[in-house]
Amino acid sequence: MTGVQFGELPLLTEYDGVKSCSYSPDGKSFAFGLFCGDIYVYSTSSWERIRTLEGHSNWVMSVAYSPSGGQIASVCADMTLRLWRAETGECTRIIIGHMDLVNDAAYSPQGNLIASASDDGTIRLWDVATGDSHHTLSGHIEPVNGIAYSQKQDQIASSGDDNMVRLWNIITGECIRILSGHSDSVWGVAYSPQGDQLASTSSDKTIRLWDVETGACCHVFIGHDAAIFCVAYSPGGDQVASGCLNGTVRLWDVETGVCLHTLTGHGDTVNNVVYSPKGDQIASCSADKTVRLWDVSGGSLRVDSKGHSQQVCSVKCSPKGDQIASGGMDTTIRLWNAQTGECLKVWRGHADTVSSVMFSPQGDYIATGCADNTVRLWNVESEECLHALTGHSSYVVCVVFSPQGHQVASVSLDKSVRLWNVATGDCSATLNGHTDEVLGVTYSPDGRQIASGSRDCTIRLWDVESGKLHQTLQGHEEFVRSVAYSPQGSQLASGSGDATVRLWDVEEEECHFILIGHSYCVWCVTYSQNGNLLASGSMDKTVRLWDIVTGQCRAVIQNFQEAIRTVDWNTTSDGVYLVTGCDDGSVLKWQVTEEEDVCNVQLQWSATNGTLTMEGASIQDVQGLTHVNKQLLKQRGAVGEPEDLFREASKKVMTMASVVSNLKQSSYKAVQDPSSNADTGSDQPVCM
Repeated sequence: MTGVQFGELPLLTEYDGVKSCSYSPDGKSFAFGLFCGDIYVYSTSSWERIRTLEGHSNWVMSVAYSPSGGQIASVCADMTLRLWRAETGECTRIIIGHMDLVNDAAYSPQGNLIASASDDGTIRLWDVATGDSHHTLSGHIEPVNGIAYSQKQDQIASSGDDNMVRLWNIITGECIRILSGHSDSVWGVAYSPQGDQLASTSSDKTIRLWDVETGACCHVFIGHDAAIFCVAYSPGGDQVASGCLNGTVRLWDVETGVCLHTLTGHGDTVNNVVYSPKGDQIASCSADKTVRLWDVSGGSLRVDSKGHSQQVCSVKCSPKGDQIASGGMDTTIRLWNAQTGECLKVWRGHADTVSSVMFSPQGDYIATGCADNTVRLWNVESEECLHALTGHSSYVVCVVFSPQGHQVASVSLDKSVRLWNVATGDCSATLNGHTDEVLGVTYSPDGRQIASGSRDCTIRLWDVESGKLHQTLQGHEEFVRSVAYSPQGSQLASGSGDATVRLWDVEEEECHFILIGHSYCVWCVTYSQNGNLLASGSMDKTVRLWDIVTGQCRAVIQNFQEAIRTVDWNTTSDGVYLVTGCDDGSVLKWQVTEEEDVCNVQLQWSATNGTLTMEGASIQDVQGLTHVNKQLLKQRGAVGEPEDLFREASKKVMTMASVVSNLKQSSYKAVQDPSSNADTGSDQPVCM
């Protein structure tokens, strides 16, 4: 399902702009205020509206739940503060006192006081039980835009159009510190959960983090290209979310200041952003009349990095696991941040499809093979092309570095394998023997042997030092597209046009397993770092994970709309991941976890130019869809009515696979006949 924003929940669309929003402390309900003055309350289990609070006559600037969850406070451009009984929606008190519109409100940690900020330049503290004013705090010389209570209870922070953030002692009403640094109006303020840090956002396009004790600015986050109106800490305090005038939401790492994700989709100003109490969801509301909900429990967020505009032919992870390189039919090489999916660099220089990319063992160079018959070596840091290696007389299909990094091997449709000296760019050997186009190549872990796969249906093993043919492995009934050695070097895997994967014992030079499951040609095979799993990608639009000891298929990833031509493993200190490249131009990173006999795969991020189009996809009588999933699918064009979640199980069950199947049939052209795709040696441009 290309372009699906894994992590996205249904879009809540209203008839007016949404100005403010808040989760209840238990996370079971969600309230937001509209430009028209209404407040809607939704159940977070079904995302259906359960209550409407009516009374305000203008923009609801802020809504907040009391710490106990029994009360909702709202402030409005009509200059009032209203208190509502959360369970019934009854308005229990209207508080009047400000002389201009009220912009923000916050409960004290104990819930006995409410602070409000106004365009009249003041902050007022109100007794929740009586509605009496405790303090009026004056000091800002312009409208006060934001207010936040510290968990330490004796302090509040305020932000204003005077470019200042002020910290106040609520017992004495004294301003104890002025935080200056912003060069334009300051809009949002938020304390960290521990109360030792404060975040502020401004029209100067920055977010600042302040040390509450010293008043020092700890970080300045730069990345938004317009005014930033809101900010929120995650419940753990390790992340900050911000919303911008340009409709984007950004997530930041508090410690490093790195932008982790950019969430796109809003068509107008993001007015507020909040984390759910558990930190597993983010909600953002906008003047575009929508509330967008994001599931961040698995880190699965769409990023605004643009993918390749055509087929992705090759992806490879850097030795450290922090970067991913990809090449495609759009003639570019792209470098991605492996953690966030952000596109860091784009290299151009090849004149045709970039069919293969590979990092050097040290990660300082990238080798690329191209349909323009050349191999290029690039310096990762300087982005300079060090060598353009010429010698092949046809399409270069695959390139690999030797384990020592001093040599590159390349294979071509000219039926040859060439070895290149990295330092000089000279061709040190040409290995001839295949009787048809050579499609795949790999070094053994010790660097002494090379395996190559060919359209002649054979795998040939070569001695690197002498360049002599050591052995020819036969068994595949169609072309051999990919070959890979296990990390231990004792096993060789091959993927073929006959839709099988074969596992060969290198020492005995015999096939020990034939892995059957794919329904179309296998384009790529690669071992996990520990050698326990083998991943295979296929023209059947799936990736399969295999147990190399038993030959059993452990998992199948089917969330693709086009063929998978390339996969690679990305192992870091925080987990094991798989990266896939697809014919639709997308690069996706998946987290792979093993628990006893279960192998789980979850999407971490995707970089794609696609969008989910479900126009005409039928969900009629689909059983097992939650209300949330139903909403999301129907918002994207699905038709029909699914069965009730709890309807009797005796009826025929249709699964989400049915939805995917219908989507494929309705949204995309039929796949060409396999026989027409088999001839990849034709003049038609293809990603080899």
